[in-house]
Amino acid sequence: MADSTERPVRVTGSEAERVKRELLGIADRRKHHDRAAIPLKRRARTPGVQQRAYRFRFYPSQQQAEQLDKTFGACRWVYNEALELRTNAWETYRVSVGFAETCRSLTGWRQAEATSWLQEVSATVLQQSLRQLDGAYTRFFQGAAKYPTRKKKRRSRDAATYTRAGFRWLEDPEQPGTGLVSLAKQTEPLNVRWSRALPPDTAPVKLTVSRDRAGRFFLSVLVEELIGQLPPVFLPSGNEPKAVGLDLGLVSLVTLDDGTKLDHPRLLKKYEDELARLQRQLHRKRKGSRNREKARLRTARLYALIGDVRRDMLDQFTTRLVRENQVLVVEDLAVANLLRPAVGDGRRRKAGLSRSIIDASWGELLRQLRYKSAWYGRTLVIVDRFFPSTRRCSACHAKGARLAMSVRVWTCAECGVAHDRDVNAAVNLRDEGLRLYWLVSAALPPGKKPPPVIEGSRSAECLPTA
Repeated sequence: MADSTERPVRVTGSEAERVKRELLGIADRRKHHDRAAIPLKRRARTPGVQQRAYRFRFYPSQQQAEQLDKTFGACRWVYNEALELRTNAWETYRVSVGFAETCRSLTGWRQAEATSWLQEVSATVLQQSLRQLDGAYTRFFQGAAKYPTRKKKRRSRDAATYTRAGFRWLEDPEQPGTGLVSLAKQTEPLNVRWSRALPPDTAPVKLTVSRDRAGRFFLSVLVEELIGQLPPVFLPSGNEPKAVGLDLGLVSLVTLDDGTKLDHPRLLKKYEDELARLQRQLHRKRKGSRNREKARLRTARLYALIGDVRRDMLDQFTTRLVRENQVLVVEDLAVANLLRPAVGDGRRRKAGLSRSIIDASWGELLRQLRYKSAWYGRTLVIVDRFFPSTRRCSACHAKGARLAMSVRVWTCAECGVAHDRDVNAAVNLRDEGLRLYWLVSAALPPGKKPPPVIEGSRSAECLPTA
């Protein structure tokens, strides 16, 4: 007798096609049905050409704003409907539904009388929403993310992606790199504030229109650009690359191995009184009222200001580091583990610590270092998180006892050298990063450059990752 808890087998073949057609309402593939399938060929990309996004703010008219609001809602509805279709197909019938089947379902939804309002939105935009869902499933199957969840109107990000068939680009001959952008289902071009010009002789590959919680509209233009790498930076001796160790903290946001410190701006603490006042006003307003929406916008605009200042500061700082150094060394931080809530008597203190970690935005700093190192020919070395950078003496390499967070200066018991806690950690990270850098470089074939990212592990071997 078979085990009653045995998982049902996946349904494939003609039976799966019948279930999709009769029970799930997915139409058969009609276009080129009798023609043999031809595998797609990847377009060969020019060596050195990378995809880069430029973000601009634009100010839509009232008619454009209403049409974009419909577009955001339609993308969200199609995403949720396709998610429900794929989930129901597997849980009920053990049938796998992919991107192609959801596209055929989208055609039926647009033709149905109850959902004919989907025709007011460009079909290419809705197909991109289905591609995003398919990408979410791919990350789930790879173990890199959780199972996709439904999008909510006031919780999820309002965004819509237009491919080349969904917009029209007309470059201004007097100001190359700027021009007129017209979206599908709209008659007038967008009023874009071109804060900088796009690279010359390039046309947008993809556009993403988004709206943040403060009501601001942004246009992200994706182009394929040949990003020139920066010249290598070596020490005065000319034999070793110039390296810098970065110790991330809360007293000082970043401490370099030469003693330079970037002060923590503490933007949330700076605006905490105003944030508390605005949030109290928001709490007093009746839900669904216009006054509540006005209070919500005031709060969202202040949060947007804090985020803009933080990103601009980190962007300038990381750009300077990448330009001045060949090898950048940081520590692998488990930010998610540091933000876990505490239980017991220390909950209030832990909440303050978590707020400071969020305000520091370590993840954004590491993200910028990653892609800028890949763009400009630098190497980012990520040292293992268990490396004792803080309690190891950078002079004699003796390993001392654990240090409390309140101890900012300590003296080595072996050699008697006094150390600044953060500077000592940055020096140790730089030395360990250079060791990993030369270990990987020695294993590469002659003439091949080190990878843009080197991740150190707890084992003796260190494998490069692109």
